[in-house]
Amino acid sequence: MTRETILANATLVLPEEILHGQIRIVDGRIVDITEGRAVPAGAEDCGEDLLIPGLIELHTDNLERHIEPRPKVDWPHAAAIIAHDAELASVGITTVFDALRVGSVVSNAKANYGEYARALADEILDLRAEGALKISHFLHLRAEVCSETLVEELDKFGPEDRIGIVSLMDHTPGERQFRDLTQLRKYVMGKHGISEAEFETHVGTQKALSAQHGATHEAAAVSAARRYGAVLASHDDTDVSHVARSADHGVHFAEFPTTVEAARACNDHGIKVMMGAPNLIRGGSHSGNVAAADLAEAELLDIISSDYVPSSLLSAALMLGDLWGDISRGVSTVTRAPAEAVGLLDRGKIALEARADLVRVSRIGSAGAVRGVWVQGRRVA
Repeated sequence: MTRETILANATLVLPEEILHGQIRIVDGRIVDITEGRAVPAGAEDCGEDLLIPGLIELHTDNLERHIEPRPKVDWPHAAAIIAHDAELASVGITTVFDALRVGSVVSNAKANYGEYARALADEILDLRAEGALKISHFLHLRAEVCSETLVEELDKFGPEDRIGIVSLMDHTPGERQFRDLTQLRKYVMGKHGISEAEFETHVGTQKALSAQHGATHEAAAVSAARRYGAVLASHDDTDVSHVARSADHGVHFAEFPTTVEAARACNDHGIKVMMGAPNLIRGGSHSGNVAAADLAEAELLDIISSDYVPSSLLSAALMLGDLWGDISRGVSTVTRAPAEAVGLLDRGKIALEARADLVRVSRIGSAGAVRGVWVQGRRVA
């Protein structure tokens, strides 16, 4: 049976313009875009609210918060995944790449760095197959080069696992995100409640792992991405040498470059720059790295990720729209740009024949309130 939905009297945020009109959806696809304020019988009156494409999240740690709501509390995973999915739907995210770490430290149980990705991926994929999830889920494997088991863990995945992204994660102390060991000390000791002596041991262990396995693990992750058919991403590029290496690997986008120098080098190499919405909203990086707003003002920002605050994605898009004086461009950083970065060309825009993943948003001052979310034409929030 044909499913038809009409969303009328909306402020449509199209790829290059704003249009007051309506959208007709048939069987999950946009089949008509009409200008005007008419509200046909049976249509949903959007009350002139913004109607934007569904938000696309490429890197989120949100699932971890549901699985471990308190330190050392392992919540039932099916319930955690379903709650995570529902939370994302409620803030307008209609496609997510769930970030899972691959690469563990098995020689030191106290490091709390054990293997989990394959088992959790199976649970996510099983729930998806059962129709238990509201939005579209893909996997993002965060390949930790400072680990002992990366190669073995990568070998447990294949092209059938909906892996859209493999990111190269190098957390060697004194490099990249934590080039400043003072910032690393604050982060690690605060998060894990360890002593100064334990921190020094951690630094030594991570540096040793990098020296022993770094090059091999990086090459294995690049090879695995090709085998899966996934896009490759870099993480925390800091200088031009990092970006040059990323370009040599065929990286499509850079997650959270830490300096203007690195972001500009990414731009020169045709690598899209992704920054965190919390950085933009808070006015700076919690690690002391470059501010997202500075990159936006320098025309060096392409994609936004909610990182660890799902609701921040919409807020950041609206902030950027106001900053640039172009709401379509701001919305593109969380819709069309991330979709194109990972090759999902069926979504991320309001256009004929596109997937009907849509979000109705009321502007409240500089913020926005989600009033409705549709995935393939079905209302999910």
